Amino acid sequence: MAGVLTGFGIIAFVILVGYLAGRFRVGGPTAPYVLNRIAFFVTNPALLFVTLAHADLKVVFSTQLVVAAIAAVAAAGLFLALSRLFFRRPAAETTIGTLGSGYVNANNIGLPVAVYVLGSASYVAPVLLLQLIVFAPIALTVLDVTSRGTVSLRSILTQPVRNPMIIASLLGILVDVLHIPIPAAVYQPFELLGGAAVPLVLMAFGMSLHGSRPLQAGHGRAEIATAVVLKSVGMPLIAFVVARFAFGLDGHALFAAVALAALPTAQNVYNFAARYERGMPVARDIVLLTTLFAVPVLLVIAALLA
Repeated sequence: MAGVLTGFGIIAFVILVGYLAGRFRVGGPTAPYVLNRIAFFVTNPALLFVTLAHADLKVVFSTQLVVAAIAAVAAAGLFLALSRLFFRRPAAETTIGTLGSGYVNANNIGLPVAVYVLGSASYVAPVLLLQLIVFAPIALTVLDVTSRGTVSLRSILTQPVRNPMIIASLLGILVDVLHIPIPAAVYQPFELLGGAAVPLVLMAFGMSLHGSRPLQAGHGRAEIATAVVLKSVGMPLIAFVVARFAFGLDGHALFAAVALAALPTAQNVYNFAARYERGMPVARDIVLLTTLFAVPVLLVIAALLA
């Protein structure tokens, strides 16, 4: 438990530093954008590569992935059902809310939690792959059809292989499976770059919190509240029930499964909304509120399960 609290303390401190940097305009107004871009294209792929190149893949692709998939689909499905009954929003906006209920931030928050709380970035890699290879293409297809009336199959099918984190993860898995030797002179630069991943994403996230004002009138407060409750509370509870009673997980494995489900909504959801100009206020507020609630929720999970 002490180690878990230490991990959360490290994460919270770096986020606070980022918030203060944003408040005092360190790096200028585009600093969060620049840091996120560097992390997305350089440091996060490096971290995933070096982690998976020496990971135990039987542990990485285990019941943890199945539990994550079931919990995500169940939480998203609950939002979809409630939306059809009570909100009756257009299909594109409903898709954004559905994503907000089950699409976790496996990158900006997931990687730091995996490294400092769960003990290895390998825990979050399969969730990241599942979302970017399966969930994202499905969501983009729906948004294409409902927003434009057409679908760009080439763009959707090639989206996963154009993502640097997926490419790096697949290369790391390939190195591990084929036992490809990597000279230290080649491997160590990736280690060095990967070491910058967590500080960069946490700093960028802290900067983005400055000036945010959620739940403004007329922007779907009921939808936002529903998605936030399902994501922050419902999805971890579903993961606990499935992991404990369907798969018999306990100890650290159970804690990891529930903690991964408690990660906040991914910023990708807002990116999708902005790309199609549909449901942007809803997506922005879901991402912000689930991120703010993630730390206390994860602390409660750690106190109960760690």
